[in-house]
Amino acid sequence: MNDRRINPNTVTGRISAKAIELLEKHPEGIRWSEMLRLIQEAFPDFHPKTINGCVWKLVEKFPDKVYKPEKGLFRSIKYK
Repeated sequence: MNDRRINPNTVTGRISAKAIELLEKHPEGIRWSEMLRLIQEAFPDFHPKTINGCVWKLVEKFPDKVYKPEKGLFRSIKYK
């Protein structure tokens, strides 16, 4: 991923990159709880609250990549 806002050397950067990658693979979108589960499976050593915080800020941090068509559902802008 070539986005200068995502630092692949940090925990939060890796979580954000994984979340955006997952959304690009799911055109229908991903529910909040499913997103948390998938990221936790990918990074079992990361603290769940860190994952939660990163997912919570996805729309705020990446409005050009992620949007929420309804409460609890995340989708890639590609599929808007």
